[in-house]
Amino acid sequence: MFKRSICAIVIIIMLTGIKPCGAFTLEPDSTATGVNDTSKIHKGRLAGVLAAQGTLYFATLAGLYFAWYQDYPQSSFHFFNDDNEWMLMDKVGHATTAYYITMIGYHSYRWAGVPDKQSALYGSLLSFSYLLNIELLDGFSSEWGFSVGDFTANTVGCLLFLGQQLGWKEQRFAMKYSFHQTTYAQYRPDLLGDNLIQNMIKDYNGQTYWLSGNISTFLPKTSKFPKWINVAFGYGAEGMTGASSNPDTLNHQTIPYTDRYRQFYLSMDVDFTRIPTRSKPLKALLMIFSFIKIPFPALEYNTLGQFKFHPFYY
Repeated sequence: MFKRSICAIVIIIMLTGIKPCGAFTLEPDSTATGVNDTSKIHKGRLAGVLAAQGTLYFATLAGLYFAWYQDYPQSSFHFFNDDNEWMLMDKVGHATTAYYITMIGYHSYRWAGVPDKQSALYGSLLSFSYLLNIELLDGFSSEWGFSVGDFTANTVGCLLFLGQQLGWKEQRFAMKYSFHQTTYAQYRPDLLGDNLIQNMIKDYNGQTYWLSGNISTFLPKTSKFPKWINVAFGYGAEGMTGASSNPDTLNHQTIPYTDRYRQFYLSMDVDFTRIPTRSKPLKALLMIFSFIKIPFPALEYNTLGQFKFHPFYY
C-alpha cells in the first residue's frame, strides 16, 4: 500500500512544494532557526493553499480509486494484519511518507502566514486524514484490508514532525531515504520492479530509511560546530523475494535461496535546510531534496551477526 501513497506524495511535492518552500525566506520563523513566531496571515495565500490542498486531496484519492481500487473486488470493511511482510520496511516507508506530507502541509500554512503552532497542527491533521482515507479504502477491498500496522506507522510519522515542532520549534531529527539497486529484482520484476524507477519504489531490498539528527541543535548556541552536519541511524533489510517468505520457484523458474535479514546503520549526513545561502530558489531546491540521505561511509550491523564497513553507502 505504501507504493500508492508514495505516488501521491510525489504529486503533492510537484504541485505545491515549490512556493511553500519559500517559507524559509518569507517568514521570520522556520524549522531551521526556531525564531519566535511574529507572522501575519496572508488571506490570499491561505485561500490558494486551502484550494490547492483540497483539490489535490480529493483528486488524488479519486484517482487512486478509479486507477486502482475499482479494478479489484470490494467487500465489507475488514482488518488485515500485514505486520509480517517485508520485515517492516513498508511500515518505515509509511512513517516517512506521513512525516513529509506533514512537513509540506506545515510549510504551506507558514507560507500563508499561519502561526507556527497552528501550522504544525494543521499539517499533521492534513497528513493523518489523507493517509487514513487510503487505509479506509484498503479496508473495503477484499484484496487487502485496513492495516493497523500501516495506520500506526502513519501516525508515528505525523507525530514525529508535530512533536518536534511543538517542543523545539524546529526539526532536529528528519526521516530520510536512500536507495541502491540489488540483484533480487531480477527474480521478481513483477513485484520488485523491472527498471530503476520501479526498483526505487518497489524493491525494499535496496531501500534504506534513516533518522538523521542534527548535531549543532544539541550544542551550546556559541558552538562553532557546522550547523549542517548530521549523524544518521539507518534501517534496511535484504534477501526478500516475497512479502512474508521467499518462494522457491516462480513460473517454473527456480529462485535461488537467500536469507532474509535486517540491517542497522550508523553514518553521517548533511542537513540541506541548514546550508547557509542567500539564494531563495536555492533554499527552496535544497529543501525539496532534503528527504535524500547523502552517501557517506557507514557501519552496518545485521541480524546475521555481521559487522560491515561501507566506504561509500547509499
